[in-house]
Amino acid sequence: MSQSQVLPAGPARATRPHTALRRFLALDAVVTGANGVAYAAASRPLGELLGIDAALLFELGLLLSAYAAGVGWLASRPQPPAAGVKLVVDVNLLWAALSVVALVAWLEPTTAGLVWTPLQAATVAGFAALQWTALRSVSR
Repeated sequence: MSQSQVLPAGPARATRPHTALRRFLALDAVVTGANGVAYAAASRPLGELLGIDAALLFELGLLLSAYAAGVGWLASRPQPPAAGVKLVVDVNLLWAALSVVALVAWLEPTTAGLVWTPLQAATVAGFAALQWTALRSVSR
């Protein structure tokens, strides 16, 4: 019995390590892009719902949309460059940390904002962890 028959075939144990990495990058791009488009297109109602300034939300939406396009480009590469993936991991971790800092330091969110902000920070940190794990698997 081969090792691939014994170990579960989870996403991080893909037969081709680049496949898992590309999938995690693509998922990040889709989720981040959808979030960015929503922030930009519906900044006023989402700002009211979350208790975040609509202008700030609009700008964040544009930034997230551009970032998602870059992450999507990386995901489209047959072998995403390690430096680019490391940058995505670092930016994701920075985003997660700044989200929590903003929540504590200067945002005055509604109850929905108090739930949403840590939830999206945890999601982004999760993407970073998955991407880092997959990148390490590729490097082996």
